[in-house]
Amino acid sequence: MDWKYRWKNGYRPSRDEAAKNPHLLDESQFETEQDRQLAEEAARKHLGIPAPTLDEEKSILPHAASPNEKAKR
Repeated sequence: MDWKYRWKNGYRPSRDEAAKNPHLLDESQFETEQDRQLAEEAARKHLGIPAPTLDEEKSILPHAASPNEKAKR
């Protein structure tokens, strides 16, 4: 299958690169941010990479209290 968009950096990224990089496609080929987002989602699907989630940057682990705070019991 021939891909219809230009890859960022001029080549198809590996799965590891694609999973780490938020943008896979060359930005200059899109007129709107919405078009770009749709194409990015299609590119991830094409490569078999899960789409990023909205809470991806949040830690799932609880945070310890700072040393200056006393534990409330």
